[in-house]
Order: sequence, then structure tokens, then C-alpha cells
Amino acid sequence: MLKAGESAPKFSLPDADMESIDLATFHGKKHIVLFFYPKDGTPCCTKEATDFSDHEEDFKRQNCVLFGISRDDCLKHAEFRDKEGIGIELLSDTEGAVCKQYGVWQAKEVDGHKKFGIVRSTFIIDRDGVIRHALYNVNYKGHALDVLRLVKELNS
Repeated sequence: MLKAGESAPKFSLPDADMESIDLATFHGKKHIVLFFYPKDGTPCCTKEATDFSDHEEDFKRQNCVLFGISRDDCLKHAEFRDKEGIGIELLSDTEGAVCKQYGVWQAKEVDGHKKFGIVRSTFIIDRDGVIRHALYNVNYKGHALDVLRLVKELNS
């Protein structure tokens, strides 16, 4: 698992429109919030994504970009975005490589069986590409505003 003070792993992933988003393009320019979530369209994931989307302008005012990441494919992301009116970029990590780099692909016990999945996690990365906050196993309720408060602290 990653920790505050470490360099954020760089990656390039497609968004819902199949455009490639490269983390390196924001280096030296913007803070980045990456929130990893299990699955498009589930109640908790929908609430988390729409909460972040509702506060997108507040994050922009803090010179910060937001990205939601799951293993859903680009088409599923596009359907989810359009159905729920999500304005932020949703990135597709179908192979799970970025999930593994960030330590969010973890084993869970489900009905006595070990099953791997994404642990809901958020990373706040400063303009220099350094992880300032690595938040694993977060509760989606009120999470977007908690993250916004932490981002504001980067600018003060």
C-alpha cells in the first residue's frame, strides 16, 4: 500500500470516451484526486461519484482535477456517466494494473471464500506528483467534502 510522501505511480488510462488520460500531463500544473471505486451503477459507488461530480467546480477552484477509476470498461463508464449526469472523468482500468500499483486490489472474505476486488480508496497527489494523502477503505458518505477540505489545505 502507498503512503503519504511517496511518488504517485504514473499511468495512462482511457476515459469513458476512449481518450487516453496520462497522469504525467498534470505534473507541475495541478493537484490530482484519484478515487478508486468497485463498480459503476451500484448504490454506494453512484453516490460517491455523483458527490465528487457535484463538487467538481470547488475542486477546480483549488487547481485540482478529479478522476474516478474502476475496472469497468469505457462503454460501461459512458453509460454510467450519462445516466447519472457525472461530469468528472471516469477512467477504465480493465486489466487492473493501476489498481495493483496503488494497492487497492485486495482480497476480501465473501461467504467464506477469498475474493479479490477494489477497496474504495482515494489518493490526493500534489502538483509535484507526491502523494499527500493515501486513504484506504473509505466510507463514501461525506467523503467528497472531506477530500475537498484536504485539497484546500494543500493550497494554504
